[in-house]
Amino acid sequence: MTQIPLRDFLEIPYDQLEEMNLEVKKERLARVSAAKIRDKRLRYLQEEKRIKAVTVCFTDLEGRLHMLDYDKKFLLGSADNLTFDGSSVRGFTAQQESDLRLVIDWAAFYWLPADVFGPGKVLVFGEVLDRDGEPYPGDMRAKLKAFANHIYEKDGTVCHAANEIEGFLFKGRDAERRYRETMQFDFISTGGYYHSLPGDALRRFIDHAAEVQRAMGFQNEKDHPEVAPSQFEMNYSYTEAVIASDQVQLYKLLCRQVAQNYDMTASFLPKPVTGVNGNGMHTNLSLARKGKNLFYDAKGPDMLSKAGWDFVDRILTSANDICLMLNSSVNAYRRLDPHYEAPNQIKASANNRGAMIRIPLGNERSKRVEVRSVAPDANPYLAIYAMLRTGLEGPVSEKEDDRKERTRFLPDNIYDAVRLFKASELSKKLVGEEVAAKFAELKMASAERCPKALGSLIKVAEIQFHHEITNQYLWSHF
Repeated sequence: MTQIPLRDFLEIPYDQLEEMNLEVKKERLARVSAAKIRDKRLRYLQEEKRIKAVTVCFTDLEGRLHMLDYDKKFLLGSADNLTFDGSSVRGFTAQQESDLRLVIDWAAFYWLPADVFGPGKVLVFGEVLDRDGEPYPGDMRAKLKAFANHIYEKDGTVCHAANEIEGFLFKGRDAERRYRETMQFDFISTGGYYHSLPGDALRRFIDHAAEVQRAMGFQNEKDHPEVAPSQFEMNYSYTEAVIASDQVQLYKLLCRQVAQNYDMTASFLPKPVTGVNGNGMHTNLSLARKGKNLFYDAKGPDMLSKAGWDFVDRILTSANDICLMLNSSVNAYRRLDPHYEAPNQIKASANNRGAMIRIPLGNERSKRVEVRSVAPDANPYLAIYAMLRTGLEGPVSEKEDDRKERTRFLPDNIYDAVRLFKASELSKKLVGEEVAAKFAELKMASAERCPKALGSLIKVAEIQFHHEITNQYLWSHF
C-alpha cells in the first residue's frame, strides 16, 4: 500500500526562488501601484494551497526585527485589521496605549528557501500604524519610505544604497546569550582575510548563506572571509533605499538562521572580541534621476560631482549630530577606537580608511560615497534615512572648504554621543522631538547598565544588554 504524504507544503528550488524574488524586486523598482500589487499577492495566496502561514515583519526603534506568523486563512480574512501589543516592544508605546496596527507592504514580499526557514511560508514586511490609523512615529521604515517617495515625486530622484555588512561566526548556538556564562567567544577559523579552504566551517557557512541571499533576490557580487578571525562579509548589488534596508534585516536574519543550523552563531556585535578588528556596515549611497547617476562627474575631484561633494559636506558638518543613529550601542564605540582601521575621522578621503567617508573608485554607473562609520547593529532604516536626509537637507559648513581643516573625530563613547544627539536640533528635525527623546532615553538606559569607564577589555554588560541580544528572562530582572 502506497504511503500518502500527510503534509504538502510549499518548497521551491533555489533557481526558481531567485527568479520569483527578482520579479517582485523589479515590480518594486518600477513602482507598480500598491493596489495592483495587493490584489496580485492576495490572489496568489488564495490559489496556492501549499502555503500554511505568512510571516509579517516589522522593525522597532532600536533596529530589532520582529516577526509574527499569521495563519494564511486568517490573514486572507483579516489583512486590513492586524493588531499587536506595542507595549511589549521596547521603544514603542506605553502600556496604557498599547494597541498598534500592522499594515502589510505587499510589494515587499519574499519567497523563502524551505531548507532554512521551513516549508510552506512566505515573508512580507509590514508598517506600523497607531490607533488612529496614522503612521506610527517610531516606525523608521515608514519614515524612510515616505522620504524616498517624497524625493521621487518631487523631481524623479531615486535614492540608492548598498550595505557591506561584516559579521563573526562563533562556535555553538546562542553564543551571545551565553557570554555571561562562558566569558568568551570561540572562533570557527583563524585563517584571516581571504584565507579559508573551500571545505572548512567558515567557507561552508559563507557558501550556504550566499546561496540563500541569491535565492532571495539580493543580486550577489562577492563574498569572502574578512580581516579578523572567523569574520565574514557577503556583498550584493545596490538598490533603492527601502529595499536595501529590508535586505539588511534579511541578511542578518538568514545568516543567523544558517549559522544556527550548523550549531554556530552569526554575530553582528560591532566589537565582540578584544584586540581584533570589529564589524562595520559600510553604507554606499548615491542618487539618480532618469537613469543618470547624480554623483558622477568625470572632471570632478575624485570623479565626484558637486552634488556629491555637497552631500558629503553636509554629512560631515552634522557627523556628531547623527553619530548615535549610526552607532547606537555601547559596544559600537569600541569599534570607533583609533586602532584597527577605525573610521572615526570626520573627513572624506579616497584612500584613508580611517576617514568617516570614503570616495571609492567608480564609473558613471557605480559612483557613490561610502559612509564607513555605520555599525551593523544600527537600525538600517533610521541610519539610511538620517544619512540621506542630512546629505540632502542638512546644514552646510560655514567654512569655505571644511574638508581641508584640522581633522575632527567622532565620539569614542556612547555618553558623548547621547549628549551630542540630545543637543542637536537636526536630530529633532529628522525624527521628531518625541521619538528623539525616546531614542536617547533607550540608549542612555543601555549605557547606564554598563561600566562607565570601559577600559580596553570587552565587558559582559555591554553584550548582555545589547539591543540585538534578546534575552527576555535576563532583561525582566532590570
